[in-house]
Amino acid sequence: MADQLLQQAQDLFEGQIDFEGQKLTELFSTIILTITGCLAFGLGFAQGSIWVTLWIGLGGTALAFLVVVPPYPIYNENPEKWLRANSGISGSGIEVDGKKIN
Repeated sequence: MADQLLQQAQDLFEGQIDFEGQKLTELFSTIILTITGCLAFGLGFAQGSIWVTLWIGLGGTALAFLVVVPPYPIYNENPEKWLRANSGISGSGIEVDGKKIN
């Protein structure tokens, strides 16, 4: 039980996300920043205030930061299956500069 909690805490602090999670975070950040940028420009222009534009833009950036930066479990649903270091293939007949790698 304690080992599972320790493993979960370690996974959370290491911040592992997979390739699909990277695509998802890029999509989220693009959507959030585009919407808040358009909203900031529109409301700032309508009110004639650069401060409104800047504060809405800052809020959108902070929101994107909170959505994208923490390694939520949704960003690691498709982890890659890596081979073990000593899996028995050991070079598998690869040649580099005319020499076989063992």
